[in-house]
Amino acid sequence: MKSIKPSEVQAFVKKHIREFHNARLQSLEKTSLKDLLKRKNPYLYRAKNLVTAGELVSSLLEAKLSSSEEEIFGEFLEHLAIFVAEKVHRATKSSAAGIDFEYQTGKTRYLVSVKSGLNWGNSSQWGKLEDNFKTAMKRVKQNRQIGDVRCIL
Repeated sequence: MKSIKPSEVQAFVKKHIREFHNARLQSLEKTSLKDLLKRKNPYLYRAKNLVTAGELVSSLLEAKLSSSEEEIFGEFLEHLAIFVAEKVHRATKSSAAGIDFEYQTGKTRYLVSVKSGLNWGNSSQWGKLEDNFKTAMKRVKQNRQIGDVRCIL
């Protein structure tokens, strides 16, 4: 296993953090009031005692930005994890659905899926990830040079 210098991680973040901020801005620029209104439960905003149009629009935009930020930041973290894994383990982007990258140490093949938080999905998303790992494991185990397959979340 190789090591990675903190300066390499800092350089990656410095280079790519602008993409995160640009994606946030694009998310808002693509948003119309019609899109905001049809995605949210209007009764929630009444229960929050939002009575003016300005309060409603502001609250809708904050909710939209918050949910899109989580997705955009998750993608940023995924790319950072892949970058580090490439440097440290010579990992490669996986071709398997739902698996972000793979690497091998000795006869053990590691299948890795990166999520940006502990509570990243609902039960059906967890089930889909489990299915993705099982499918990828079957594919990898067909290679006789691989002794063990480990799935990592």
